[in-house]
Amino acid sequence: MTFGQVVEEQQSGWERSTDMSEESDSKVEAMDLLRQLEDILESDALIDELGFIHPSQFPLLKEESDISCNLSYEAIHQSEDGVVSPVEPSKQDNIYFWNRDHKLGISTHVLLPLYRAAKDAFFITFKQYRMCDNQSGKGICLPASSCDHLESTLLRHSKSLLLLSCDFMTAWNCRKLIVSKKQQLSMFVDELLLSGLVLSYSPKSEQAWNHRRWVIKSISANCSNFKEILGKESELVEKIAERSKMNYRAWNHRCWLVSYMTIDQVLSELRKSRSWAALHVADNCCFHYRRRLLLRIMEGQSCLEDTVSCGHNVNIVQALKDELDWNETLIKRYVGREALWLHRRFLSTCWINNFVPDSGDESYHSKEAIGLYHDFGTFLQNELCLLDSCSTFVDDDFVDVQAQAAHSASYILWLKVQVPKTLVNQLQEKIRDADLKTLLNKSCPERSSLFNYFMN
Repeated sequence: MTFGQVVEEQQSGWERSTDMSEESDSKVEAMDLLRQLEDILESDALIDELGFIHPSQFPLLKEESDISCNLSYEAIHQSEDGVVSPVEPSKQDNIYFWNRDHKLGISTHVLLPLYRAAKDAFFITFKQYRMCDNQSGKGICLPASSCDHLESTLLRHSKSLLLLSCDFMTAWNCRKLIVSKKQQLSMFVDELLLSGLVLSYSPKSEQAWNHRRWVIKSISANCSNFKEILGKESELVEKIAERSKMNYRAWNHRCWLVSYMTIDQVLSELRKSRSWAALHVADNCCFHYRRRLLLRIMEGQSCLEDTVSCGHNVNIVQALKDELDWNETLIKRYVGREALWLHRRFLSTCWINNFVPDSGDESYHSKEAIGLYHDFGTFLQNELCLLDSCSTFVDDDFVDVQAQAAHSASYILWLKVQVPKTLVNQLQEKIRDADLKTLLNKSCPERSSLFNYFMN
């Protein structure tokens, strides 16, 4: 080997040694960052919002925090409840984490090393925990404190990991395993807080919503304030839906909650959700939720049919009437919104299927049947009046007006195949008087052949 080769070999060895040293230093730094994050999460259990912040924004946050930091720090320490601020003024120089007023910000600069450190720490602890669990299963006596320590550490690391990677299924399942073994209500509540924190930055996380449903199902039978928890869940969905439009997963979760509600709660939800729906008429998800509530009312009433001669509760009839009137008001106020017309089809179907007896149904007395048919005749006349008010076709290019005319005409055409046979002829005459065929062909000429087929 020549002298030059020896020198090159030594330089190569130095470079490898330097790279390994730098990698080791990088891991140590990442683990230190992970400890800082986990210390913040433990010291402030009420953190309810998480965000990832670009490093350039930290000086501005620090400047805003310094204005009132000292005053708020002293006030908190002097408060009677004894709540201590998780970040003292001396720690505000941290350039990677920002924590104030139960809000947490993490610098985007450290997300990757933080994730790797959290993942490594989680799997190392998880492996140790499984070994401990296996030994216990084989009858080997282990100190209880050892397993408890591993569980505590595992919950700590999995929390950090899920905040950095919300769809990490193994971490969610690990938490389910530990919490299920403990069966402590406080731990279930902590899971709701964690999943809520995840949803604050990832509102469409399927795993986070699934975890919440698992928690609620687990505590449904043994929770004294379960009704209050359901109310807060419903409010959470509404809050998230305000920030995340058309969030199917959030609304699906809210619909799932309905099965755990009492009829009084359902009626309350029906009233409370009306104002939100009126301001979001393009979001069909909120109307789907209202439909689920109405179905729940009818499902609950069906259990009482054996004790009610007519089989129908006045509250259901009134709820449907109120919903129809409210829906009509929105249709006239917000022109051309398809979600409102789809909701009306559901309401009409419920009315026809539940409150209009078939002429061959002998379970209804003639007096009752006459009364219900009379009510449906009034309903039918109202729908035709709605068609008349919405079918004004202006000869311009205003798309919403055209859509309104098309939706109203299509709705009446759909209603034609829904009404009882005894009323079809009456509706057919009304349709001819309204010249529905011409209206449909004018508003949707591309569908004229389809409309002509159903009109005949």
